[in-house]
Amino acid sequence: MNAGRGREVYGAMVLGLALMGCGRGDVPGGPEPFDVLIADARIVDGAGNPWVRGDIGLRGDRIAAVGDLDGHAAARTIDAADRVVTPGFFDMMGQSSVVLITDPPSAESKLRQGITTYLSGEGGSAAPQSDVTQPEGPVVNGEELRWRTYAEYFAHVERLGIPINVVHDVGLTQVRRVVLGEEDVQPTPEQLEEMKALVRQAMEDGAVGTSTSLIYPPAVYATTEELVELTRVAGEYGGTYFTHMRNESHSVLEAIREAIEIGVRAGTPVHIYHLKAAGQENWPLMAEALALIDSARVAGIDVTADIYPYIRNGIGLGSFLHPRHYADGTAPFLETLADPAVRAELRREVETTSDWENWYRHVGMDWDKVLIVSAPDDVDERVINRSIAEAADILGTEEWDAFFDLVQAGGVSVNPQSMNEEQKRQALRAEFVMIDTDASPTNPATTASAHPRAFGAFPRVIAKYVREDGILSLEDAVRRMTSLAARRLGLADRGLIAPGMAADLVLFDPDEVRDMARFGDAMRYAEGMDYVFVNGVPVIDDGALTEAQPGRLLRRETGAGPR
Repeated sequence: MNAGRGREVYGAMVLGLALMGCGRGDVPGGPEPFDVLIADARIVDGAGNPWVRGDIGLRGDRIAAVGDLDGHAAARTIDAADRVVTPGFFDMMGQSSVVLITDPPSAESKLRQGITTYLSGEGGSAAPQSDVTQPEGPVVNGEELRWRTYAEYFAHVERLGIPINVVHDVGLTQVRRVVLGEEDVQPTPEQLEEMKALVRQAMEDGAVGTSTSLIYPPAVYATTEELVELTRVAGEYGGTYFTHMRNESHSVLEAIREAIEIGVRAGTPVHIYHLKAAGQENWPLMAEALALIDSARVAGIDVTADIYPYIRNGIGLGSFLHPRHYADGTAPFLETLADPAVRAELRREVETTSDWENWYRHVGMDWDKVLIVSAPDDVDERVINRSIAEAADILGTEEWDAFFDLVQAGGVSVNPQSMNEEQKRQALRAEFVMIDTDASPTNPATTASAHPRAFGAFPRVIAKYVREDGILSLEDAVRRMTSLAARRLGLADRGLIAPGMAADLVLFDPDEVRDMARFGDAMRYAEGMDYVFVNGVPVIDDGALTEAQPGRLLRRETGAGPR
């Protein structure tokens, strides 16, 4: 389906929802008062249309009316004072949802960006679980929570409550861990059937598709055939294949072709997480990557992508070593790093080979371009927010020894400077590209550091690429953050401002919205989102965070069983 035809179909669907949602009490001037009336707003509807001035009336969790509602009664009236009102934003890769119940204040990092819904999961996911993958459950309010399936996990989340909407996919790394563990092995036919059964259970419970992170062990060991077989199960339920591809640098075009092949063979749409061309020598490949996706779409293949608006990515420092070294498990390999001879050989490999996702080459072989953002408690905290080169000085050692010492410590995360601004601008000009944070909800009180995208990705798009650089109109930026993403997730009643749609809304002055998080000083909330409504309830009210918990787990459409 071409883009214009797709918008026509979506517009007709929305009109149908609007008509179904409009009874006598829903029309302007009707007798039933609104719960909330947002007056004198510039309405950016999410479809990409030019803004219009008007009012929005809410009843319960729905938009009841849009238009000139002057004189209509309401329990509460908010004067927008000519500020912009948009649908709530969708984070297309928002990582963990478990943190919402273990550390509830973490949600503020997303809500302050105007995010009202996010997709949880990449290679890992909250379910399925086993005794091995979840030897102990998280403790919340003194209660240890255990689960194996999404149904069991969702029951915990709904009982405890969350302030933001979450959509879940089923991570094929997680499925692999449950059945095969961490090692470089291939499933037997019986094990593959067990893996498919786990995917089927997740889809039955409401997951929206499968997801992969194919540069990390043990996902890197999965063959294309394995991914097709597992994703085919999701396709039976109308699911999507979401992927952190096998390569995001010199072989990005081959990785895109593999992703498309998986989707076509499995019978699913394809969505590519945080599309990039990492490494200076690979930056020209971004234009070719976008052209490849566009050509697939012209041929009738449903492929979309997202980006985060930063030129540094986030990754585990251990990924700077070839993934084959982890084939027998992470812990045994890290023990070998105590041997100087092993370190010398690994350094030689990193410095001289490029037939893999070599992040050292991607930063121009410059340890000063690799920023440390988090590390275990037993690592000297002075290295946080310092480059590997700076950490070496702090630790009184040579750069490569500092690198190996930090890898051996395990759990060190870094932000390599691997991209350029031009590829971000190119991606934002492609109409099929959405926005993500690639970050879990983050609480500054409990987390030492983070990538700035955890706090600022969506406001940065408005502040930099709309207001400062003029790459996008505000209406198109909002379309990418709302209706385009809602469509990709199969959420027919969200992402647009129209009667009958869910009342997820953001009110802001587009001249005042800004991201405050910076590399080395990332734990700063974005500014400018004056009101944020989730299912009709304000979670940010006149700039203040409320204690409301109106968020919902948005499942794949109820009743949509195997086809």
